[in-house]
Amino acid sequence: MSDMASHFVVRSVDRADPEIIAALRTAGVATAHEAAGRIGLLGPRIQARQTGSAIAGSAITVSCHPGDNLMIHAAVEVCRPGDVLVVTTTSPSTDGMFGELLATSLAARGVVGLVIDAGVRDTAELREMSFPVWSRAVHAQGTVKASPGSVNIPVVADGQIVRPGDIVVADDDGVLVLPAASGGRVAEAAAKRVENEKEKRRQLADGTLGVDMYNLRPLLAELGVQYVDRLPEGS
Repeated sequence: MSDMASHFVVRSVDRADPEIIAALRTAGVATAHEAAGRIGLLGPRIQARQTGSAIAGSAITVSCHPGDNLMIHAAVEVCRPGDVLVVTTTSPSTDGMFGELLATSLAARGVVGLVIDAGVRDTAELREMSFPVWSRAVHAQGTVKASPGSVNIPVVADGQIVRPGDIVVADDDGVLVLPAASGGRVAEAAAKRVENEKEKRRQLADGTLGVDMYNLRPLLAELGVQYVDRLPEGS
């Protein structure tokens, strides 16, 4: 088989139920991450380039040559409403591979946001058009359209594997990726955590201390932590 045949644009993706995706968006990254057993979180180098945006959707994955956004353009065609585009490069890159024009194209397809393990630019325009992005960098360095890559293959974004159709949840706290098959279980567990946190929030607002609410005083004593009014002289 020739090298030319090793690059693919895969058109078909198995997506999760939209109601499950919506529930995970409502839960948010931190709660869903805990509910999932603390798995699936992308590293902290990929950060939100706006504040207050919260999205969830099915992953359309892209593997690009660094400094080349050809395959992002190829990926737009296979996107559907509610998808999240997840872009990676085959070696580390901070080039501005994505900007206002590509965002306009994705928005026309109903894509809800971008996660990219590289750079973006036109950030003021992206905020103005309310197209949320999470990226490794903001960098005005332009790119070319010359090298082959693939769409909808497994990729790795900041240390986390992302498969086509995975559920992507992103907000101010970062980006979480979950297998579509686990979405229902995680959404149910997240809803229980949200209800439990409501009661904890009420107790804390009423003045209850966390060490009492979580019954932490015995643990502190077991660990040898002592309560004293003042340190002994000479300590």
